[in-house]
Amino acid sequence: MSDDHTHVREFFTARAADWDSRFPDDAPAYAAAVAELGLRRGDRVLDAGCGTGRALPPLRAAVGPTGVVVGADLTPAMLQAAVRAGRDRDGRLVLADVSALPLRSGSLDAVFAAGLIAHLPHPAGNLRELARVVRPGGTLALFHPIGRAALAARQGRSITPDDLRAEPNLRPLLAGSGWRMTSYADENTRFLVLAVREG
Repeated sequence: MSDDHTHVREFFTARAADWDSRFPDDAPAYAAAVAELGLRRGDRVLDAGCGTGRALPPLRAAVGPTGVVVGADLTPAMLQAAVRAGRDRDGRLVLADVSALPLRSGSLDAVFAAGLIAHLPHPAGNLRELARVVRPGGTLALFHPIGRAALAARQGRSITPDDLRAEPNLRPLLAGSGWRMTSYADENTRFLVLAVREG
């Protein structure tokens, strides 16, 4: 495992047990972001970096009983917390790294990724891997339940021009990774970027 992976696992392992209780009011934001992904009944969707699986219930509701929902995360403790919360009933949980997903090329209709982009060790390559598993015309949602400024304030830091999630940085990164950005929202109450898989 690379040093990047070790750091991410250590960070989230230490926080897994109380993750949901630290952010108890995020469910409506997750549901609203999933709704903007435009999923249909029967669609196949990946929650990349699913953590404790907070997006799995609205994803399951969107795709219905005939759809496929997969939650992938690098940290076993986060997946265990998802199981304890009963969210494994809404999707299949997989221990996996987004740099090498155990999924067939073009097998998905969409990817939902909450809080993932800031933790990617190789963003361009990782976004290319997400593009690989999505069919042409499929969609990607990069989401965080609070905006960049609010998150920076929570972490006691300032936003810098090289912030990966800034639109001037993210748009070309997505374009070079097989995605076309279709919308960008960075508000105090949420961060949501939608993109379409180029084909």
